Amino acid sequence: MSALLEVSGVSVSFDGFKAINNLTFQIGAAEMRAVIGPNGAGKTTFMDIITGKTKPDEGHVLWGEKSISLLSMSESRIAQEGIGRKFQRPTIFEDQTVADNLMLALKKNRSPLAVLRFRPREEDHAKVADLAEQIGLTAALHRKSGELSHGQKQWLELGMLLAQDPRLLLVDEPAAGMTPAEREHTTEILVEAAKTRAVVVVEHDMEFVRRLNCKVTVLHEGSVLAEGSLDHVTANEKVIEVYLGR
Repeated sequence: MSALLEVSGVSVSFDGFKAINNLTFQIGAAEMRAVIGPNGAGKTTFMDIITGKTKPDEGHVLWGEKSISLLSMSESRIAQEGIGRKFQRPTIFEDQTVADNLMLALKKNRSPLAVLRFRPREEDHAKVADLAEQIGLTAALHRKSGELSHGQKQWLELGMLLAQDPRLLLVDEPAAGMTPAEREHTTEILVEAAKTRAVVVVEHDMEFVRRLNCKVTVLHEGSVLAEGSLDHVTANEKVIEVYLGR
């Protein structure tokens, strides 16, 4: 299996502090991966590098079948290439309905003129209905997004990312602040998404990671400390020492 994304020998320093240190990572085209590690392990910087927010001092970040370098691309170009990122705080249009939020997010020509002239077609409405079903918000389609619960807002934002049809989805702590039932539904959304695209989930909640039932990468001091199933990495002496602490 060829990798969809390949990060090799990447390092980046901020004021002399090595946030990422000779990091190597790869993920396939339809694969779920959880990334765990203590605070300051470099998880956020890792995502910043993939999305173009931070440029590394050295190393390679190669994308897609043609192994093109992401390092020369702008953040917006990387997003157009099919890399979507969800931050911890949902960014949705609270005054708009769930349906409007999803419609606005659909993968379309984004030139100012095209946006002004945009009139939803039947297939656009069908796509919105399909997305709402995927994220479990069909009943809330015509509600204002600001009225949704915390968990529902997170699902809506996941739906908005899926509307852009990314090939790689980067998700930061999706389970934070959710009820057990919401966490379960979030697991379902992500597992379903990973059947057709790559999904990287950065998470602290081990129970949530266990439910994802996927390969786990442990970061420590900007490098990969261990990789494998959750049982494999949590039995690793070094991982216990630096992260699990028991």
